[in-house]
Amino acid sequence: MWIFRRYILLVLWLAIADFLFAQEPDTSFTSLNEIVVSAKPVLDYKSQTKPLSSLDEYMEKMTNVGLIKRGNYAWEPMLNSMASERIAVTIDGMHIFGACTDKMDPVTSYVEVSNLKEINVSSGQSGASSRPSIGGSVDLVRNCHEYTSSGWSGAVNFGAESNASLVSAGAKVKYANHLFFTEANFMFRNADNYKAGKNTLVNFSQFTKHNASLTAGVKVAESQTLTASLIVDNATNIGYPALPMDVSLARAFITSLEHTAKAISPAIEAWNTKVYFNTLKHIMDDTKRPNVAIHMDMPGNSETYGLLSNAIVNVKKHKFIFGISGYYNRSLAEMTMYPKNPLEKPMFMFTWPDIRTLYLGLNTKDHWMINAHHHLNYSLHAGFQQNKIADEKGLQSMEIFYPKASPTKNRFLYGLQAGYTFEKNGFEVTFGSGYGERAPSVSEGYGFYLFNSFDKYDYIGNPDLKNEKSVDANVGFVYRNNKVKVNVNGNYFHIFNYIIGAINPALSPMTIGATGVRQYTQLPFAQIANANLELSYKPIWNLAFKGLFSYSYGTDNKQAYLPLIRPFSFRFNVNYTIKSFDFEVATEGAAKHYAYSENYGETATSAYAILNLSAGYKLLLPQYQLYVKVGVENIADTYYTTYADWNHIPRRGRNFFVSLSFVFDKTNRCH
Repeated sequence: MWIFRRYILLVLWLAIADFLFAQEPDTSFTSLNEIVVSAKPVLDYKSQTKPLSSLDEYMEKMTNVGLIKRGNYAWEPMLNSMASERIAVTIDGMHIFGACTDKMDPVTSYVEVSNLKEINVSSGQSGASSRPSIGGSVDLVRNCHEYTSSGWSGAVNFGAESNASLVSAGAKVKYANHLFFTEANFMFRNADNYKAGKNTLVNFSQFTKHNASLTAGVKVAESQTLTASLIVDNATNIGYPALPMDVSLARAFITSLEHTAKAISPAIEAWNTKVYFNTLKHIMDDTKRPNVAIHMDMPGNSETYGLLSNAIVNVKKHKFIFGISGYYNRSLAEMTMYPKNPLEKPMFMFTWPDIRTLYLGLNTKDHWMINAHHHLNYSLHAGFQQNKIADEKGLQSMEIFYPKASPTKNRFLYGLQAGYTFEKNGFEVTFGSGYGERAPSVSEGYGFYLFNSFDKYDYIGNPDLKNEKSVDANVGFVYRNNKVKVNVNGNYFHIFNYIIGAINPALSPMTIGATGVRQYTQLPFAQIANANLELSYKPIWNLAFKGLFSYSYGTDNKQAYLPLIRPFSFRFNVNYTIKSFDFEVATEGAAKHYAYSENYGETATSAYAILNLSAGYKLLLPQYQLYVKVGVENIADTYYTTYADWNHIPRRGRNFFVSLSFVFDKTNRCH
C-alpha cells in the first residue's frame, strides 16, 4: 500500500500544479508523445517487405512486440516480454476475450492488416485506461473516414507464396459523400503444410481463413456522426504442429455502434461513445492426428458486451481525457473424452466452468504542455471486477481443490502513471513510471485440468489468487536530424504477487502423457527488463539504412529465469528507391538463448540469422495505382527456431512471394 499511497500523492501534486501554473489558452497545443508505437500499413506498400503479410508477420517487426508461435496461424502477441494475461489487446478499444483454453485464438487473429489504420502499442500503464494490465496494451485501430464528395474508391489485392502454397486474395470498396460513407473489406487466405529449412515438412500447419468487414456511417448533425461496424472472421482446418490438437473452427462475430460529437463547446473537443458486442466460437479437433490415445471434443465459447465513453476536454495548456468503460463477458469451455471401448461411457468436464466477468472502470488522463520544450502527462484509473462461476457443476469441480470456494469474487483494481518529456533541437528525453494491478485471467483463476504441452503439465486454476501488482519505470532518448535518427529506450517492471504454476506432487494428471499437475500460485515478486536501440540513416534521399536491436531479461524472486524472455535479437534493412522501383535487403536474427527457464520446459535455442530480398514497382496513373512486389525470404533455407516458438517448432524455410495490388481513386484521407 505504501507504493499506492506514494503515487496518489504524486497525482495530487500534479493536479495542484495544474491549477497553480495553468496559463491562458494556447491554440498551438499538441498532444504529448508518449511511449507509443504507431504503425500505418494501409496502402503504404513501400513500407512493407511483403505487402500482403499477415498481421502476425507485420507485428513481429514492431519494437517490444513478440509473438508466440504454435503453428502457421494465430500467433499470440507478447509485449515487453509478457504474454496475453498481462497485456490488453483490443480492436478500436473493444475488449475481446478468446474462446480457447490453449490460446489458439488471440484477438489479433480476427482482423486483417488491410482493415487497419494503425496499431497503437502503449507500454506499461500508459495504455491501461480501459482495462487493467501490467505490461501495456495493443489497440488495433481500424480505418477511419471523412465525409467528402470523393465518391467510389477501392482496391484489389492478390498474393502467392511458394512455401505452403499460400494464396492471399482480397478486395475493398468504399463510397463517401458529405452525409454518408460505407466501406466493405474481404480477405481470403489458404495454406498447405509449410516446409522449414533444409526441405523439412512441418505437418499439421495448414489453414483456411475468410475475413469480411463492413463499416457504415452517417452524419446525424453538422458535428455529430453515427457509425456501425461489423467483422465476421471464419477460419477452418487450422493445424497446430506444436500442440497435440488442431482446430476445426475458429469463428468471430464482432459488432459495434458508435456516436461521435465534435466541437461541443470551446472546451469540449470531442465526446465519443461506443456500445459493442462480440461472440467467439472455437472447436479443438484431434480427428486428423494419428495414434490418438483417446478422442476428445473441446469446444469453447466467449461472449462480451461492452461500453466505452471518452470526452476530450481542453483547458488552457491541458488536454484532459475523461472516460468510463465496462464489459460483461461469459467464458465457457468443456471437454468430452470418448474411450476407444464403446462399452465405456464418455467422460465430461468443464475446463472453464461458465465464468461471468463484470468490469466497470473510470479513467482520466492529462497531457500538459508546460511550454514548447517541456511536456508532462499523468493518468489514473480505477475499476471494479466481479467473477462468478455460473454453473453449479463447475463450482462443485472447483470445490474438490478449494472446499471453501465462493461462486463470486469481487476485486478493486487501480493504476496510475506519470511521465515527462523534454524536446529541443532534435533531442528528446523521456522518463516515467507507473503502478498497476490486474486480476487473474479466467484460466489462472478457474481453469480445470488445462494441459500445457510446453512443460507437459496439467494446470488447475486458483480462485483465491490476489491481484498481481506492478511498479514500472521507463526511460528513452531520441536524436534526429535530416539524415540520422537514434532511439534508445528501456523499461523495468517489478511485479508483486507474480502468478505462475507450481507443481503439486499430491495431485495426479488427467491428460495421458502429462508429467504432473501444476496449480496456479503466486511468487513474492518477479522482475522483467527490456532494452531497445533503433538506428536510422539516410545519406541521400533514395537510400535508407535501419537497424533494430533488442534484449530482455526476466527472473523470479529466487533469480531463476522466467519463461519466454527474448534473447538479444536484431533486424537490419537497406532500402533503395529509383524512380518507380524500390529494392530492399533485410537480415534478422538472434543470439543463442542462454537465459531459458528449465523449470518450465524451456531448452536453449541456437543463434541464427536469415537474409531476405525484395523488389517492387509502382505504376501511377491519374486515378489508378498498380503495385507489384516480388521477393524471397530465408534465402539460405536456414533451419532455425526462436525462443518464442512453442516446443521449438521450426520457422519457414526458403519462400518466394509475389503480390499485386490495384487501387483506384486512392483517397485514403483521414483526420
